[in-house]
Amino acid sequence: MTANGWLQIVIFLALILAVTKPMGVFMTRVFNRERTFMDPVLRPIERLIYRTTGVDETHEMRWTEYAFSMLLFSAVSMLLLYLMQRVQGHLPFNPQKFAGVTPEHLAWNTAASFTTNTNWQAYSGESTMSYFTQMAGLTYHNFISAATGIALAIAFIRGIARRQMQTIGNFWVDMVRSCLWVLLPFCIVGALVLVSQGVVQNLKPYDTVKLVEPQQVQHVGADGKPAVDAAGKPVMDTVTTQTIAQGPVASQEIIKEFGTNGGGFFSANSSHPFENPTPFTNLLEIFAIFTIGAGLTYTLGRMTNSQRHGWAVWAAMAILFLVGVTVAYWAEARGNPLLAGVNQQATATQPGGNMEGKEVRFGITNSALFATVTTDASCGANNGMHDSFMPLGGMVPLVNIMLSEVIFGGVGSGMYGMLIYVVLAVFIAGLMVGRTPEYLGKKIEAYDVKMAMLVSLIFPLVILIFTGISSVHGFGTSSITNPGPHGFSQMLYAFVSGAGNNGSAFGGLSANTLWYNTTIGFDMLIGRFLMIIPMLAIAGNLAQKKYVPPSLGTFPVTTPLFTVLLIGVILIVGALTFFPALSLGPILEHLLMAAGKTF
Repeated sequence: MTANGWLQIVIFLALILAVTKPMGVFMTRVFNRERTFMDPVLRPIERLIYRTTGVDETHEMRWTEYAFSMLLFSAVSMLLLYLMQRVQGHLPFNPQKFAGVTPEHLAWNTAASFTTNTNWQAYSGESTMSYFTQMAGLTYHNFISAATGIALAIAFIRGIARRQMQTIGNFWVDMVRSCLWVLLPFCIVGALVLVSQGVVQNLKPYDTVKLVEPQQVQHVGADGKPAVDAAGKPVMDTVTTQTIAQGPVASQEIIKEFGTNGGGFFSANSSHPFENPTPFTNLLEIFAIFTIGAGLTYTLGRMTNSQRHGWAVWAAMAILFLVGVTVAYWAEARGNPLLAGVNQQATATQPGGNMEGKEVRFGITNSALFATVTTDASCGANNGMHDSFMPLGGMVPLVNIMLSEVIFGGVGSGMYGMLIYVVLAVFIAGLMVGRTPEYLGKKIEAYDVKMAMLVSLIFPLVILIFTGISSVHGFGTSSITNPGPHGFSQMLYAFVSGAGNNGSAFGGLSANTLWYNTTIGFDMLIGRFLMIIPMLAIAGNLAQKKYVPPSLGTFPVTTPLFTVLLIGVILIVGALTFFPALSLGPILEHLLMAAGKTF
């Protein structure tokens, strides 16, 4: 751990603090239908969309209609993406002549993944998806799924802010304005900036170049596994050429971060130089991941007329972020104690620490920072392989997702996930003082708490059931590449990432199987939609309630004490549900490593 590394982390957090207010003010104006500087250009486009689709932009929806509209739109979008993958061999912009995506369960998994803003990839993008599928299918879903998340967060905030109303907004209007005003302008500018730094953006076929020196690589069999001979020795192939993949990368790269989608045009994701070529692009990408989530905290305060409450929520997120990045940075910087006699201290000429699975041009600091940021939010992009992190370093991304990614969080999902914890924190505070809990002038009653607990229970239930089944059957254990607790962590991470709609992976699990494609597909759909419905139910119920003036017994939600209570609730709920699983995975692996045990 170096002073330079800490300076980079502090500068990053300072940039997020600086963007919080302007982003929050802008989104407040957008969703309150107030005039912005973009209106002269975007309002005619918005009106044209409504006329074409028959949407009445003045119509307000109850929470049930809002939820139905969202579910119907998502189902149709998922079906279209599945069909597009299956017939991509007959569609244009396919210079590599890729056939339709097979097997069927891979296409199903990918359709569920991009519809739910997860972007889990059980395939290599540059060898599977045509340019048409990448642009018209995956990039489209990157925008739409992100816009849906923002719309849901705004609907929840409206439910808190409104008094004695039956409606929480119009889903179609919220989604369209999320795309046109929030996502599209930033992505146009951001994509051009990425191109200026060297990120590829073209529709050319792949290039094949001759290597300066032939390379020996292990042969991969038809089953996708490295081949060995009868004596157990690797079967090697001599490679004299290399295929240089390219394509419309920059346009997908910027929305994958700004929309907290994750995934990657290339299998190597944001460690690939065509996706993330410079330190500046690395900073821009992690900055984009947090921008909307941070801004929504200010939007919360502004729309509810309690700006101090918005900052209290921001402070809780910032503290949890700092704790996570500190643990990850420390774990990676100290190196591997099993490498006896090896100097792992950083010097002026070598990075030091655990550099396995990391890009030298980013080093340990930016790898730990990227891993923390991408799992604080529901992004899942990465510039290093989490599978190669030290046990406690790899536990940080895992825990971040287990806490429902509320630390600034994904676009919208982090905010409404955090608001569920706020409801629980206010309820607990009410129990402490022996009176009905209140939240910004609304009484939190049994219905609200039941719905909040339903959200809190669905998430661990689907993860632990699928992980438990996978850990005791061959169709699950055969996909792990490391025995012992690390293999368990690989399986656990896969289902945590799916249900959390994150999409990152430890990287050591062979997930392109019938079992994992099917179950992780359901895992992603349950983690997205079954958690949204009770959340919207809370929003609709809060919108109907009368305003209750604060009294001496009201617990304030604008103070440092509230921030501490909120952090405590988040950590306690996470520990109660996932600590046993963590004990069997990264914690056990760390203890065994300290004792000199390897697998």
